[in-house]
Amino acid sequence: MSQTILPQPSPDWLLTQGVPLRRILAFFVDCFLISVVSWGLAIFFGIFGFFTLGLGWMMLHILPWLPWIYFTLFIGSEGSTPGQRSLGLVVRQDADLTPPNLAQALVWTLLLWVSFVFAGIPFLLALISPRHRTAHDLLSGLVVVRRPQLSY
Repeated sequence: MSQTILPQPSPDWLLTQGVPLRRILAFFVDCFLISVVSWGLAIFFGIFGFFTLGLGWMMLHILPWLPWIYFTLFIGSEGSTPGQRSLGLVVRQDADLTPPNLAQALVWTLLLWVSFVFAGIPFLLALISPRHRTAHDLLSGLVVVRRPQLSY
């Protein structure tokens, strides 16, 4: 009796299966959360500015930086944003799959928004790269993988 050995899927395939669609959905969840926090802070700063005779309104200058702060702090501290976490994704260093440090998270975030400046064309790299990495992933040395398939 011969025993048939079925080919095993590669670890990269298991880690990155379904990641592009999940990344898009996670980004929309994160944008919704950022907008809710932004509106809450805008209302708070407006009321605070009224009671401080206009001095509190200067804090409204924080709001344009909120998406950058949001992505950098969540990626740098927890390894994923709430949107990514809700869809089972996590950001890791490409070399050894360890969590990224704050500097890598900042570079990743800056390059993410630069990708939008180039009309999203750098995102198309995820369609042809084997680990579904976009340009900001490649340049920052990070990769987005599925959390359930990641062995800690």
